[in-house]
Amino acid sequence: MSDQAVAAYDVVAAELESAGVVRGSMFGMPCLKVGKKVLAGMFGDAMTFKLPPEPREKALALPGAEPFDPGMGRPMKEWVMIPLAQSEVWPEYAAEALEYVGR
Repeated sequence: MSDQAVAAYDVVAAELESAGVVRGSMFGMPCLKVGKKVLAGMFGDAMTFKLPPEPREKALALPGAEPFDPGMGRPMKEWVMIPLAQSEVWPEYAAEALEYVGR
């Protein structure tokens, strides 16, 4: 993970703290959780988000975005990976993920 990616991730994490989001780990990668549910994480220089169908499809239309596969050989159904080049939208998708996971 580059310093730039970590800094962008830290901004997202800080913005969600007041909503009860805490930092944790999933598959050995940094992640954001609400309660015991993971809503987002870092994977290399990209951020991953657990999203409902409509926001997920919108996210997948971003340049460089793709379904998230943590190395198991198949993408995780509700997860999308958005690259650092699109980090300006990370806060938007983090909020969507929080709303979805927090239901």
